[in-house]
Amino acid sequence: MAVSFKMCASFGLFVGLMMLGLVSSAKFDELFQPGWAMDHFIYEGELLKLKLDNYSGAGFASKSKYLFGKVTMQIKLVEGDSAGTMSSDGPNHNEFDFEFLGNTTGEPYLVQTNVYVNGVGNREQRMNLWFDPTKDFHSYSVLWNQRQVVFLVDETPIRVHTNMEHKGIPFPKDQAMGVYSSIWNADDWATQGGLVKTDWSHAPFIASYKGFEIDACECPVSVAANEIADKCRSSGEKRFWWDEPTMSELSVHQSHQLVWVRANHLVYDYCTDTARFPVMPVECEHHRH
Repeated sequence: MAVSFKMCASFGLFVGLMMLGLVSSAKFDELFQPGWAMDHFIYEGELLKLKLDNYSGAGFASKSKYLFGKVTMQIKLVEGDSAGTMSSDGPNHNEFDFEFLGNTTGEPYLVQTNVYVNGVGNREQRMNLWFDPTKDFHSYSVLWNQRQVVFLVDETPIRVHTNMEHKGIPFPKDQAMGVYSSIWNADDWATQGGLVKTDWSHAPFIASYKGFEIDACECPVSVAANEIADKCRSSGEKRFWWDEPTMSELSVHQSHQLVWVRANHLVYDYCTDTARFPVMPVECEHHRH
């Protein structure tokens, strides 16, 4: 199975509250709402479980859109044979993806990250993890500011997408994004290219969530698209933590962590896939990581 959460922006679709501000909470119903298959949601106090069976999966979405900040969820993935399931959404948006690709028993989950900018993706990286994500909850985060997008697992960076607009490479910084997560059957491609199908005798598949946190700039529908970026950037006495100099790049310790993760756990990088990209994508030529 794979569970994923993502941040994405569909062109022209902005929802939010009446005031622009910071949001930080750990309760699901304060930040999110079910998107579909409500009968596949299981609530156990502050624990949320999503169920996938051969009838349906389930998904949820944030109540508001955000520009810059950090989103974190603690997730415990499905144990055992959960091959063939993952989650994704539509194509026409900016998007930061965490996708957990299903496994067969005894094989590790693969974590796939992807970045879409102006509707263009195909920037997949895949890695295994240094722990079993089915045994306990682990935190998965996306940090986003004007300088970089950082994917983190238990606060360890596993990928950095740097702003290289000075090289003529687009960077997502002008559209507010929602936060989404879902689980559904994708055995036509998710595990070993679709060779391993979902074994429904192991259903239902349950993914568990807790510790929902969004510390970000909330964007109301009343703010015009061309004004959103200015509302969520520091200026004068208005300061946002994500604009602080320490947030503009990884610390030395974080850089060492990233190098370790890539050296020991990276199993696929689109930048080195010459079959897909005979000419190296331009951002790959300049990325330090």
